[in-house]
Amino acid sequence: MKKRAVITCLMTLLCGWVCAQPAYDFTPLTRQIRQWVDKGYYSGASMLIIKNDKQVYEQYFGSYSPQTQVYIASAGKWLAAATFAAVVDEGKLSWDDKVVKWLPDWTDAKGQATLRQLLSHTAGYPDYQPVGHLVDRYQTLTESVAHIKPLPLDALPGTRFLYGGLAMQVAGRMAELATGNDWETLFQTKIARPLGMTATRFTPVDSADGHSPMLGGGARSTLHDYIRFLDMIYHGGLYKGNRILSTTALAAMQADQVGKADIRADSYIRTAYRPHTDLYGLGEWRAEVDARGRSTLLTSPSWAGAYPWIDRTANLYGFFLTHLDVNGPARVDSFNAFYASPALPGLVRQVTSKSRKP
Repeated sequence: MKKRAVITCLMTLLCGWVCAQPAYDFTPLTRQIRQWVDKGYYSGASMLIIKNDKQVYEQYFGSYSPQTQVYIASAGKWLAAATFAAVVDEGKLSWDDKVVKWLPDWTDAKGQATLRQLLSHTAGYPDYQPVGHLVDRYQTLTESVAHIKPLPLDALPGTRFLYGGLAMQVAGRMAELATGNDWETLFQTKIARPLGMTATRFTPVDSADGHSPMLGGGARSTLHDYIRFLDMIYHGGLYKGNRILSTTALAAMQADQVGKADIRADSYIRTAYRPHTDLYGLGEWRAEVDARGRSTLLTSPSWAGAYPWIDRTANLYGFFLTHLDVNGPARVDSFNAFYASPALPGLVRQVTSKSRKP
């Protein structure tokens, strides 16, 4: 009996050890990220992947830890779009509200742009402040928008896809006027707090002299904070059983919002993925679409390397958190993080398509 008990115990321990082994061999993924860090492109990085609602990968590189908080640049566009969606769900804004409705002195063509166009980069606004103009370094969206108002349009609303950030500033001011709250309060109330994103915020971008909320590129976050956001989007607007966004709002965010707008040949999706025209929703790229036009790979990539994505084909979502060292080896090697990170979903899909052999 004693011998049998020992054997049973050993078998239990062995089973526990086998069961604890990773389901997938992520060596190629780890090798790729470590190579970027070892080359000095990033001081550190981290990645977390959830497949079929189970964590299958979590790794930290270089100086990064679970508490590392960095600016995620355009990965924040997704967070901003979700905040707008929550206000639309409340009925205080409509995707088709025109700028002039909330900023009545915008009587030129810029005032005819809709919230939908502002968030899909089809409003025709300049992407950034022109060279020689004041950079967008203010304390409020009110000041920011005042310096955008005099700028001429690059195209009439709805006629051209122009990826940038200024239009989102105007959209943010519309949301502030519609709700009576400043942008950071809106984001914290509608998205961050309900998801437990305690280390994520849009302001200040510069602690030294202040910076207006940069909706298109000013958020900062941590690995686990952002994965909570992806969890909610992946589960149709629900987080731990609580409704954060309606399915109608999510459908609008993920639908083709480019329409018939002209797309420049050098557009990001055309270069980083496969050519297609229905490439953008509201605050997020439709990196892959199926035969029926439904988005199957959603992302909001950052020029600095941070890369969140949801892969419906592989039933997973993940976040690569990092920030490019622009003055280091990346400049010498002409390393472009904006185009490097899109390789990650394909690599993860390849790894998770088969189980690790015993």
